[in-house]
Amino acid sequence: MLLPLSVDELIPRDHACRVVNQVINNINLEPLNAAYDSAGNIQLSSQILLKVLVYGYVSNIYSSRKLEAACKESIYLMFLSRW
Repeated sequence: MLLPLSVDELIPRDHACRVVNQVINNINLEPLNAAYDSAGNIQLSSQILLKVLVYGYVSNIYSSRKLEAACKESIYLMFLSRW
């Protein structure tokens, strides 16, 4: 059995995570980025965090700890967070 070359191949074309990905990619996030200081530790982009948060809400995951665990277990959140 061969494994797929990328996570993208495992996700159906009409899945909700692809909709979230496309919508967030088309939003202007400059006002959001300007509101946060970039000094300090290396941060994930606000775009990736927003994708994970929105998909979490779509999937009824509201806890940040559960979202963190889901990012390690869910192929859909791996796709959105580019793990």
